[in-house]
Amino acid sequence: MREAAFIKKNKERWISFEKSLTKSNVLIPDKLADLYLQLVNDLSYAQTYYPKSKTTLYLNDLARKAHLSIYKNKKESSNRIITFWKYEIPLLIGNYQKDLLFSFIIFFISFGIGLFSVYQNMDFVRIIMGDEYVDKTLSNIEKGDPLAVYHNGFAIVDFIVITFNNIKVGFIAFVSGILTPIFPIFMLFNNGEMIGSFDGFLIQQGVGARANSILWIHGVFEIFVIIVCGAAGIILGKSVLFPNTFTRLQSVQKGFGDGMKICFSTVPFFICAGFLESFVTRYSLMPIPIAIGIIIISLCIIVFYYIIYPKKLHKKFNSYEQISKN
Repeated sequence: MREAAFIKKNKERWISFEKSLTKSNVLIPDKLADLYLQLVNDLSYAQTYYPKSKTTLYLNDLARKAHLSIYKNKKESSNRIITFWKYEIPLLIGNYQKDLLFSFIIFFISFGIGLFSVYQNMDFVRIIMGDEYVDKTLSNIEKGDPLAVYHNGFAIVDFIVITFNNIKVGFIAFVSGILTPIFPIFMLFNNGEMIGSFDGFLIQQGVGARANSILWIHGVFEIFVIIVCGAAGIILGKSVLFPNTFTRLQSVQKGFGDGMKICFSTVPFFICAGFLESFVTRYSLMPIPIAIGIIIISLCIIVFYYIIYPKKLHKKFNSYEQISKN
């Protein structure tokens, strides 16, 4: 069966089923389970004949929602918050690993460009960071504390301001995707170039090891989740440009919903980044081994949640049919 005919045959049932999942007590559990089995059959068919189609992605997402709706009242999964963070978000992220990888590639290419540009012309960092910030950093380097700027002011005030600003930047990166993927890509590129140029500047001043060991205490969480928000923006932007077999409105609704959930998942990590930057990074002369230890722990947490764990879930369940058997 051609994909267009497959969609035409089952589209109304899928839409009706999706609407029922958003309303309480519309379907009795047994009826819901029967519809879920039909959906699983449709998903299996789509995975076989249209493996790279957006239809398959849609059915995957609908099956995930159905599974959560059917099993949310079980004792072992009665806590909706735990289910959301333990299964819903990782499974969703698992569907968009390519977009996340693309976001990483954009960031690190721009990081490399910033690093290379400073080696070619030291004045490049002044164009990116501004004369005042560069001159202040040079003054701190002469005093033996290149990152002294981090222990000025009150920690609690810094924490609130920094956290709010980082979350704002992340959500702007996501929402900008409504104007096509070019905008979140530009934000990723701009951030990568800025960080790369500043890092290159510190290395050239002979304080690279000390500075990086302190900067990345909060930078691991902060930069990683900005990349994730950029990926969410790219997902939204792709839904605008490439609706495929769906109407543009349906495609954008799905892209916005998925992207918003992924973007929302970064909030706890932004809070952690703000806390570390305000309360830990200010000890800029701490022993390097301690700083590296914090960086490694942070890196393990973020990589596990956004890369390793989603892949493990998808490998374990393979498809949403297997989820229903566990």
